[in-house]
Amino acid sequence: MKAHARSAAGFSLVEVTLALGVAAFCLIAVLGMLPVALKTQQASVQQTKANAIISQIVDDLRADVRLPPGQASKAQGEWSNLHGRWAQVATPDTLYFTNDGKQTGSVSPGSVPTDAVFKATVTYLSPPTVTTSAAAITVSWPAGQNDLNKAAGSIEMFAAINR
Repeated sequence: MKAHARSAAGFSLVEVTLALGVAAFCLIAVLGMLPVALKTQQASVQQTKANAIISQIVDDLRADVRLPPGQASKAQGEWSNLHGRWAQVATPDTLYFTNDGKQTGSVSPGSVPTDAVFKATVTYLSPPTVTTSAAAITVSWPAGQNDLNKAAGSIEMFAAINR
């Protein structure tokens, strides 16, 4: 009879150690990108909410200019402070919004509401003509930051509204 030589099939300790080292290196690289991904996702959510706020403001401004003459001051609701402001170009309107995109009021002029996350500034660019009105709308966050260079984020949009 012949004696069969048994060959050992498997991984050596060195091969297992190298495989674990490569896997650990890849895992550390993936975990290192996690904070950047979370910050990017949070900024994206805030920009989406700010765009929704701008859309609300533009919709209200479009509805305002369609009111019959003399009726804009009789508008009711939380947006009534924007109505009839097209002729007053020099004074921008400042509105505050919660994290849900709902408008919140301030307690006293110049103060920021405690539940405000976003601050919207509506600046009327030129006196309205018979056919068109224009406004620049800026939404920034957090609401308490007045310097746009130090704000966490801001977006701006120009709106031309045909009557």
